[in-house]
Amino acid sequence: MTDSFSKKKRLLTKADFDRVFAARRSRADRRLIVYTAANDCGHPRLGLVVSRKVGNAVARNRWKRLIREAFRLVQHDLPAVDLVCLPRPKATPELTRLMESLRQLTCRP
Repeated sequence: MTDSFSKKKRLLTKADFDRVFAARRSRADRRLIVYTAANDCGHPRLGLVVSRKVGNAVARNRWKRLIREAFRLVQHDLPAVDLVCLPRPKATPELTRLMESLRQLTCRP
């Protein structure tokens, strides 16, 4: 069952991002670095940080679109955590691999 990527599924404020980074829990693979922090919303929420090191505006927007879509498709498999995803500069965005990365990086103990 897929769901939309509504506002309640996003990290919106600087305080939300700061709380996730302050938790200092991160996992990484070749494509993504994922910071996590538990939340009490009952569902996962996603925040994105895509720097200029990744590429020009077209490349950054492609990363953001694909990470959001991967999150939308796998959100029901994820625990109730806040995620902040940072793409690796040398990686190329591919939807199936991003879905796999999100599952592995957020579900690991």
